[in-house]
Amino acid sequence: KRPIQFSVGAYFSKQTDVSSNYYNSGYFNNYYNYMYGYGSYGNYNNYESYYDPDKYIKLFGFSLGWGKQLRWPDDYFQLSLSLSYTRYMLKNWSYFLMTNGNSNNLNLSIQLSRTSTDNQLFPRRGSEFVASVTVTPPWSAWDGKDYEHLATNSKSATYNKEQQEKYRWVEYHKWKFKGRMFTALTSGQKCLVLMTRLEFGLLGSFNKWKKSPFETYYMGGDGMTGYSTSYAEETIGLRGYENGSLTPYGYEGYAYDRMTLELRYPFLLGNTTIYGLGFIEGGNSWTETKKFNPFDMKRSAGLGVRIFLPMVGLMGIDWAYGFDKVFGTKGGSQFHFILGQEF
Repeated sequence: KRPIQFSVGAYFSKQTDVSSNYYNSGYFNNYYNYMYGYGSYGNYNNYESYYDPDKYIKLFGFSLGWGKQLRWPDDYFQLSLSLSYTRYMLKNWSYFLMTNGNSNNLNLSIQLSRTSTDNQLFPRRGSEFVASVTVTPPWSAWDGKDYEHLATNSKSATYNKEQQEKYRWVEYHKWKFKGRMFTALTSGQKCLVLMTRLEFGLLGSFNKWKKSPFETYYMGGDGMTGYSTSYAEETIGLRGYENGSLTPYGYEGYAYDRMTLELRYPFLLGNTTIYGLGFIEGGNSWTETKKFNPFDMKRSAGLGVRIFLPMVGLMGIDWAYGFDKVFGTKGGSQFHFILGQEF
């Protein structure tokens, strides 16, 4: 009557970097000229000679999960627990705080959710709420290391070695809330629906000298693509702005919020579902949790369409206009593509 979910997962991945031969190649130089209007870049097929197997990041991880539907406060609640471990192995990797070494992330996640929507593809009524907290052991409380005085100058000869010591075991506590409510404004199957969304996230630290470089927020754009170090960040969309523009490198997000009002109208319902939407949205990201201000938002508005095909899944496109400046650049007119998920 109330099934219990139990899951076991494991994964391994390896990402290599390009070699110096690539930057000296005709392919790179001609592609650069093409991108900046200096001509065409031609056709080069010898891609294999451009990657360097001695520059990589490897990830290995496993997880144990347990979930159960609750009887209280009502039958729509579900409690989930997850114990996860990830090992990051870097060698000559230039896209992170350290270029060589290993980092370990052992964490426990607790999630409480409630879902009462009437339809999965086009909800008209009901709500979805998810609250979660993820915690690692506070390693710095007993490892005896003086993190305050570890090297902070990236040009220092001991910088990388001390970064390895600093992040050998990652520590943090991460809090997140996401809620969506669906309200039918007209009657009938094909009705006008108002979707209201509110969400925020905070990534805290046990030791202010050992803030986690992992599990930060990468915010802006379609929520799916960009130059995010996806192995280390959680991607959050904000339509009307470039991908990751609110958290470029050096401004990693340790807190964020997002609020949305979205009107939806279905053109076709069934196995194939098509609906249009108009929205206003606001959100922001901060490099420190203490600077979190839910009223300091970057605003946008736009229109979009969603199509669900049984053999393909969810697809969509949004046009949005960002009204505010981010690091001196206005969001302006942006197109965003959705594939496989609603961000």
